[in-house]
Order: sequence, then C-alpha cells, then structure tokens
Amino acid sequence: MRPYDVIIVGAGASGLMCALTAAQRGRQVLVLDHANKIGKKILLSGGGRCNFTNLDIEAQNYISSNPHFCKSALKRYTQWDFIALLNKHQIAYHERDHGQLFCHESAKQIRDLLVQECEQAGASIQINTSIESIEYQEAEQRYQLKSSQGEFSCTSLVIASGGLSFQKMGASGFGYTVAKQFSIPVQTTSAGLVPFTFSEPLLSVFSRLSGQALPVCIRLGKQQFCENLLFTHRGLSGPAILQISNYWQPGDDLSIDLSPHEDLSQWLLQQKQTQGKKRLRNLLLQFFSKAITQEFEHLFWPQLSEHACIDISDKQLLQIAHTLHHWQLKPAATEGYRTAEVTRGGVDTHALSSKTMECKQQPGLYFIGEVVDVTGHLGGYNFQWAWSSGFAAGLAV
Repeated sequence: MRPYDVIIVGAGASGLMCALTAAQRGRQVLVLDHANKIGKKILLSGGGRCNFTNLDIEAQNYISSNPHFCKSALKRYTQWDFIALLNKHQIAYHERDHGQLFCHESAKQIRDLLVQECEQAGASIQINTSIESIEYQEAEQRYQLKSSQGEFSCTSLVIASGGLSFQKMGASGFGYTVAKQFSIPVQTTSAGLVPFTFSEPLLSVFSRLSGQALPVCIRLGKQQFCENLLFTHRGLSGPAILQISNYWQPGDDLSIDLSPHEDLSQWLLQQKQTQGKKRLRNLLLQFFSKAITQEFEHLFWPQLSEHACIDISDKQLLQIAHTLHHWQLKPAATEGYRTAEVTRGGVDTHALSSKTMECKQQPGLYFIGEVVDVTGHLGGYNFQWAWSSGFAAGLAV
C-alpha cells in the first residue's frame, strides 16, 4: 500500500485544481477517478467550448442553504486568477452575453491545461479506478482506501466526485455516501439548470413549436432572468428556463413576459388606430414568428382570431397584452438529472470550513466542487466554484 499525503477522488474541474495546487506546495498527490477519461464533464461543457468562468462573479450568483459560505473561496481564487492561468498557457478565449467566457477552440484546452499543471507539479492521476471502501484510522489519522486497483492511504482525503447531473457520463452519489458514512449532513439534492416538462394541452403546443426561440423575462418569486426561451418537444428549455429552474419547486407557477422589450398595451392601441383593418396575428409578426403567433392566437384569443383589430375593444386588447406580458405556467416536472447541468443541494456547508473546505468534525476530510451545497447560475459560475473551492482545499491539505 503506497502512502500519499493527499488523495483526491474525482478527476474533474475541482479535483484537478486541488491536485495541482497541493502538488505545487510539495505534497504527494494522487487523483483517482472511476471514469475512463480525465475531465469528461469539462470536455462536454459549453457545447465543447467550455464556459470556464464569468467576468462578474458575486456571491448572489450562487444558491446555498448557507449563502455566505462561498464568499471566502471566491475571493481567494477569482475569475482573474483563472484567466491568468489561461494566458500563461496562451489559450485564446472570448466573451459572450452576460460576461460568459468561452475558449476560442476547444474545451479540451482547459482539460489539457489542468493535466499539464498536475504533471509539472508531480501529481499523479489514475483513471478506471473505483473506490470500494474508505476507513479512517484514528490512531494514525490516516484514511485507507480499497479500490478496484489496489489499496491506498493518505492523511488528507478530498472528495471531488461531483453531483448527480450528467449521469450518462458516470455521475453518481458517491460523495453523498461518503458524507453520510462520516455523519456529515447532506442537503436534499435535485436537478438544477434543467429544462421543464409539461402535460397536455401545453405539451402539444410546445411540441409543435419545438426548435423555436424568443427572448423573454421569466419570474419566480423575487427571481427574474431575461434571456432566451426555447420550445422543445417535451416542454421548455433555453437559458431563461435553465436559470429559473434552480429556484423552482414542484407546484410553483412561472410568470413569463413574452415581449420584454415592448409595452404591448400601448403598442396594440396605437396599431388599432393606424392599422385597424389587420388581424392581430399579422400585427404581432413584428415580435413573434408566424408559428409562435398562430399558437398564441389559439391559446389567448381564439374567439377573436378572425376579427380585424379595429373590431376588438380596447379592453380586450389590453387583456391580451397583459396575458402576453404575464403568461402563467405550471410545469409538470423537470427533465431530471438526465439533462441537468448541475445538482442542487449536497454536502451541508455548515459542516465545512469556508476557508479550507475541511469537515469541522472529521479531520483530514474535504469536500469541493459540485458535491457541496453551492449551486451557481448558468454562465461559468459553477466552473468558477470548482476552481475556487479546489484551490482553497489545495492550500490546506
């Protein structure tokens, strides 16, 4: 059994960041992963371009039962620190909407950067290795791991195994099992950044519109996101939907403004005066596609569909405008972990040190990345949490 200073379970974003940081401090580091490839989720992210961080990283971009927990790590390793690492490796990147940063070429560049930094610092990475059991030797203050590739021991054990999203890539609840083994509380988990599904009759409407998109503002309680909505054959997706899904609970209603950039109340009354002979669906083609307009007509004003605008009362026009600005929807469910980008909930942050990610009641045991109850918005925030939490633990192990 070869002893190590640090063993990290999970060769993803947080695990690799922790490994290179610890190894650069002279620690003997081993990274173990059950997958057959390093950084699978990194390679898939951002459509293969990896949305690796965001220019605007703030604590309010994260959801946790302990909302202040993420602040320390995010301040110690910022988006600018990771950008400096990219510049060191001469990796070109670009900014998209809302401060999102993507690689010019490929997500593989991010994965290769991390692996190269690990190799240069002397950290070892071993894939195709499943952990079978973990025991804590209290007298020696060491962890003993039995795996499909033999036995290992360490003084610092870091769990960076991710959450339950991306199950097709081998995601599992391993990290939560380890937490429970050592009596560390776990907040209830659910799918985050995930599309919604609907039942009939809306399911048929959305299915007919599958592939169509439009800019909206979507609200749930105090939360609002103004981005694109995408119709799918199962329901609704797109950035606006994924963002609000982090806050949705079964039974919640959504309010969608289908025309966030134009006050349709005044606009429709003006059109009635200037183009009163036109039907409403023809007027609204200025804002919506023909297919979307036809479906809205069937949903919102079927009895007025063949009326000229001039023959529709002001009260009716204002009611139609109000409906388009405040469309109330109740999703049936989400698509679940199958398509979720992140996992909400996880290892309770109250049980961890915000400075080091170490368990307060279990010496030498650390949790980082997605397995922790810190969930970021869409747009590079979850990768930044991986870099920041991995770095924090890497300085401590």
